[in-house]
Amino acid sequence: MPQKATPFLFMRGGTSRGPFFNSADLPEDREALADFLIHAIGAGHPLNIDGIGGGNAVTTKVAMLSPSDHDWAEIDYFFAQVSVEKRTVDFKPSCGNMLAGVGPAAIEMGLIPAGSETTWVCIRNTNTEALIEAEVRTPGGTVEYAGEARIDGVPGTAAPVLLNFMEVIGSKTGALLPTGNAVDTIGGVDVTLIDVAVPMVIGRARDFGLSGYETKAELDANEDYFARMEAIRIEAGVLMGLGDVSESVVPKFAVLAEPKDGGTVAARYFMPWDTHPAMAVTGSICIGACCIVPGTVAEGIANAPETSPAPVQIEHPMGAIDVAMSFSTDGAFQLNRAGVLRTARKLASGEIFVP
Repeated sequence: MPQKATPFLFMRGGTSRGPFFNSADLPEDREALADFLIHAIGAGHPLNIDGIGGGNAVTTKVAMLSPSDHDWAEIDYFFAQVSVEKRTVDFKPSCGNMLAGVGPAAIEMGLIPAGSETTWVCIRNTNTEALIEAEVRTPGGTVEYAGEARIDGVPGTAAPVLLNFMEVIGSKTGALLPTGNAVDTIGGVDVTLIDVAVPMVIGRARDFGLSGYETKAELDANEDYFARMEAIRIEAGVLMGLGDVSESVVPKFAVLAEPKDGGTVAARYFMPWDTHPAMAVTGSICIGACCIVPGTVAEGIANAPETSPAPVQIEHPMGAIDVAMSFSTDGAFQLNRAGVLRTARKLASGEIFVP
C-alpha cells in the first residue's frame, strides 16, 4: 500500500509538543481521522517507534487548525490526545499548552495574516467551545520565536505567547460544580468535582497518603495510588454527567498541598494515567478556580486571593505556573478571564507519511 504525504508543522507549545495540521488536509470522518493520527504518532508502542510521538502523554498531542465561522473567533483549534501504548485517540479534552502554538502555527500556515509587530489571534477551541486570545510577536510580519520569556519545564528562553481564556466555566459539563456540591465524598475521600477549562477531580494529597511534593517518578511508581485514584475518577465521571470515562482522559485529576515556596498552592496533576511532568495550562486554570471557589477541598490549604484581579501561582514538580485570574464572587462564582504566559517554538516542518 502506498503511503500518503500530509503537510504538517512540528511544534512545542508550552510544556507539550506534537504535530500541527491544517484540518483541510485531514480525513473528515472521525474514525478515519483517529486511524490517521494513530499511525502518525505511532501509538501502540511505549516508544512510539513507528511514528513521531515521544513516548509520553505530553509528546503525543495533536493540534488541527482551520478558519473559524464563529462570530468572534478567527481560528478553530481542534485537539486530539493520542495514547502512547494504546491504539486510541481521545477527542474530548483540550490542551492549553499546545494552544500556545496555535497562533504561531496559524500564521505559519497562512490561515491568518501577521501584523507588523504583534498579532492577536482569536481562537475557538472546538473541543470545549472555549474562546481564547493569543498574543504573538510578529516583527516585520514574521513569527518571532526567540525571546526572554522563561517557563518552568522548558529549558532556555523564548518569545512570550500570552493566552487570555474567556468563558471557560462548564467546558464539558455546562456547570462550575457539576454535582452542585463544593465537596463530594467518593470512596471515603473528599473531592471537588469542578469544570473550569477542563473537568477535574481534585483532592487533598494527605487524604491519599501523599505529601503533595513528590516527584513525577515517585508518583508514577505508586501503583496503589493510581488504582485508588482511577476508581474515584471513574465514579466521578458518572456523577459529573460524563458517563463511562474508563477510556477517556477526562476528567483529569489533581491533588493539592500547602505551598512550599510562597505560591498559592502546591499541586500534582495527572493526565490521568501518569503524572504530568509540570502542569497543564487548562489544569492550572481549573486548580486556580478551585482555590477561589468557597468550600472546596482547597479551603485551608491554599493561600487564596480575596480580591480580583489576582495572581495565582501553582507550584508543580518542575517549578511553578502563574495564572492571572479576573473573577467575581458576588452570588455565584464567575471567572471573567484567566491569563497565562507560555512560549512556543517551531521545531520542524514538512510532510508526514502514513499508510
